[in-house]
Amino acid sequence: MADVGLIDHAGTDARVDSKALEGPRGARPRRVLSRRNIILYGTLFVVAAYYLLPLYVMVVTSLKGMPEIRLGNVFSPPMEITFEPWVKAWATACTGLNCDGLSRGFWNSVRITIPSVILSIAIASVNGYALSLWRFKGANLFFTILIVGAFIPYQVMLYPIVIILREMGIYGTLTGLVLVHTIFGMPILTLLFRNYFASVPEELFKAARVDGAGFWGIYFKIMLPMSLPIFVVAMILQVTGIWNDFLFGVVYTKPGVYPMTVQLNNIVNSVQGVKEYNVNMAATIITGLVPLIVYFASGKLFVRGIAAGAVKG
Repeated sequence: MADVGLIDHAGTDARVDSKALEGPRGARPRRVLSRRNIILYGTLFVVAAYYLLPLYVMVVTSLKGMPEIRLGNVFSPPMEITFEPWVKAWATACTGLNCDGLSRGFWNSVRITIPSVILSIAIASVNGYALSLWRFKGANLFFTILIVGAFIPYQVMLYPIVIILREMGIYGTLTGLVLVHTIFGMPILTLLFRNYFASVPEELFKAARVDGAGFWGIYFKIMLPMSLPIFVVAMILQVTGIWNDFLFGVVYTKPGVYPMTVQLNNIVNSVQGVKEYNVNMAATIITGLVPLIVYFASGKLFVRGIAAGAVKG
């Protein structure tokens, strides 16, 4: 028995030695300064610099006075910080006969954006829910029409919509522009909501049907509480698109109700007086603040919603 124990012990030692001779297993650790990392982070740095450098120039220029700007060094930080260009861009910059800056255009954009976002998201979410979980007659045809509508260039439909709005008596009003943004936002939003709702387990829908829930009961009690990420995606897309829109704003409204982007264009391209680059830069930053705040406040939910909507189509 002692000999057997010695043999077993010797065999165990041999197996341990053989494993030790094999060396470490698994993937080899990657070097921090590998060629792959240098190319990857170098590319990211160049892309980041490409987008951040103009923003830096805008910020530092907006904080300088005109005498300092005339020195010609656009990359140098301001020697004396002044917020007078920001105040002028908001309240007193002139566009033609009007000298109320961006303030009037800002409130016009707010009155355009809020109802347009709410209406387009509400209608598109119901459309996507119906197309993904309720198979009605003509659903495929309806979905095809929406997809085609999502890819029709806006420029093709500018004049026909002018005629329609004029016949309805709302051309040149904020109501007409809200209607235009709502209609043009529905196709792509319907596609997003349809893909998202299609990724919801069908068993959950069937269980709700067995429990007696109807169309609106399932939508409000089950789908809406589960759909916060895709609603955030839709909100960011619509807020960004509507707030930054220039084409519809200049075509379908009149000077008294111009949105902020049209006001910005008029301020920057004004030919009256001295070209005030600091005021122009401040006006540009102010105009872009709302979409930036919305995006940074809900960026994580935006990524979640896009990823969830891409799972199943």
